Amino acid sequence: MNKSTVLSVLLTGALLSFTVLGSGHAIGQEAESGPSITINTNKVTAQVSPTLYGLMTEEINYSYDGGIYGELIRNRVFKGSEVPKTSNKIGAVPPVGGDPMAHWSLVKFGGGDGSISIDTAQPLNSALGNSLKLDASGLKGNQHVGIANDGYWGIPVHPNTTYRASFYARGSDSFKGPLTVAIESNDGANTFAHGEVPAISTDWKQYTLTLKTGDVKESANNRFVIATGSPGVVWFNLVTLFPPTYKDRPNGNRTDIMQKLVDMKPAFLRLPGGNYLEGNDKENYFNWKATIGPVENRPTHLSPWNYRSDDGLGLLEYLEWTEDMHAQPVLAVFAGFTLNSTFIATGDDLKPFVQDALDEIEYVSGDKSTKWGAQRAADGHPDPFPLKFVEIGNEDFFDRKAKTYDVRFAQFFDAIRAKYPELKIIATTPVKGRVPDFVDEHYYYHNAVEAEMQAHKYDGKPRGKTLVFCGEWATREGAPTTNMNAALGDAAWMTGLERNSDLVQISCYAPMFVNVNKGAMQWPSDMIGYDAVNSFGSPSYYAQKMFSNNLGDVVLDTSAQHIPTASTDVRGRGATAGKKVDLEQVYYVVTKDTKAGTIFLKIVNVAAAAQPIKINLTGAGSITGEARCITLSSEKPTDTNSITDPTRIVPVESKVSGISSSFSHTFPPYSISILRIEGK
Repeated sequence: MNKSTVLSVLLTGALLSFTVLGSGHAIGQEAESGPSITINTNKVTAQVSPTLYGLMTEEINYSYDGGIYGELIRNRVFKGSEVPKTSNKIGAVPPVGGDPMAHWSLVKFGGGDGSISIDTAQPLNSALGNSLKLDASGLKGNQHVGIANDGYWGIPVHPNTTYRASFYARGSDSFKGPLTVAIESNDGANTFAHGEVPAISTDWKQYTLTLKTGDVKESANNRFVIATGSPGVVWFNLVTLFPPTYKDRPNGNRTDIMQKLVDMKPAFLRLPGGNYLEGNDKENYFNWKATIGPVENRPTHLSPWNYRSDDGLGLLEYLEWTEDMHAQPVLAVFAGFTLNSTFIATGDDLKPFVQDALDEIEYVSGDKSTKWGAQRAADGHPDPFPLKFVEIGNEDFFDRKAKTYDVRFAQFFDAIRAKYPELKIIATTPVKGRVPDFVDEHYYYHNAVEAEMQAHKYDGKPRGKTLVFCGEWATREGAPTTNMNAALGDAAWMTGLERNSDLVQISCYAPMFVNVNKGAMQWPSDMIGYDAVNSFGSPSYYAQKMFSNNLGDVVLDTSAQHIPTASTDVRGRGATAGKKVDLEQVYYVVTKDTKAGTIFLKIVNVAAAAQPIKINLTGAGSITGEARCITLSSEKPTDTNSITDPTRIVPVESKVSGISSSFSHTFPPYSISILRIEGK
């Protein structure tokens, strides 16, 4: 996504901005006959793409560090965390660095004193050159001094939980240890878990231990402390603390957030992200080779969103993330264009980056007989990952001035196609020199009406050799996560994607995550929110989950009669500016699982009134007479979920009887409903 401009409609002939007057959708005059939907169960209009619904990841809003990545220590290698923001301009390069001691402090016990500082003369290795020096030379008697980290808005404490702590350390000749390690309250009054390292070497060495909490109250206002009562000097690097992770991966992901993603049953994960792939400049793009191997060899880099990424979540961890979701990767490779509008010249200058892309594909999908497949195996994953889609760059339509993407794309396309002819290659903007398999289109709608206006965007659009990947889209109402109205807009839009999934074969919402603590968010209206302890799904999350979990393999021919409309004032640019438009109040799509015989009828009622709709099933044969109904609704479109009220709006399941070839059902106001009609 672009961090300076919200694109409501991208890659279309007009850019429209819509404003709805009033707090909700007002229904126009009712039709003489009630609304009805007729489903021809014997007529298929399209095959449903098995990769239609997936996920897009991006390091934004503390999505990785402080989000899904399990690490609890902030600024664990002492290179800094937040970086001062200098400009809102796209591609503005922030100053290098930030405070290298950010989120670390000196703690004193029993009258002890000491000092902490950054020492560049005691590097752990060439990748991690800053160490934190604790000078405890003046300690006497029972005095103690140590270092403390405040984590990502606190260190979370859960009852009866085992944490894994580790750090690299070396002591001066006079320092022998021990070191005590603890999770404690910010005021030091309560210790929730502790352990001890009895002795410290004068050479760099990694120390590991487990910390286990008892029957304590869940909390976040805590810190992680390493302290000593022995006089001398000790240096630290790569200090880590992990709670239990999903599937117990040692460098893994947070369990509650991962479970929410697994429950969505995504077909793919677009990685490593949009702007995060490009970086603000050529020094800070996603250099995948610097993110593999042992974490102590990863130098970290600045993300485009004014904080440092510690790169613990590197390429292999992304791939394992997809594996844990039973999804496949959609791999984006760096194409030589960065956010400050600098680019790598085509030809010889670009060749190393093309080779990097080929190497990356080999790392992902090559067997152990290949150079980079062997490296992946050495990194701990012998088996290759399934790879079908590769995207060249991200949002290269921003290369407006130089217009180099067509040539850059061709150079990547030719090399990848020659070595991997089976891969589907995605362009980030239309190109002329080559015919891509897909073009990535991004849509950010300011409000639900904009999304509803585009619900029929792909109906009747000509099908050609190039298909569509909606790689970023969202209805942006609500902060930090979306509200019910955004979910209604999302669902209306998704009916169009699903109805046209022979053309739009892959799609994913963005952004996926937001840390809801003050100062963590750069982009509002996100899908999943969390703090250090808890997480929740927005109404848009549940809309996504409902659509993804209830999907057939074919689209059925469906028509509607007497669907109510609302007259809506529209302003903005384009042909409709200053005019009123009639918007449908009900959106729908029907798919069928041809093996099981299940029909999935999805109805989106965006109106403030309930909608009784007659459903006609032609050619259905025998049906069970009962259906499952899954409904997401709320009294007000501005209602939402939050960290303190996480389940205010969640799907409710019920049984509907009287299902036949012709039946009626009333759909609640402001609702997304799915009727699962089973065949006998």
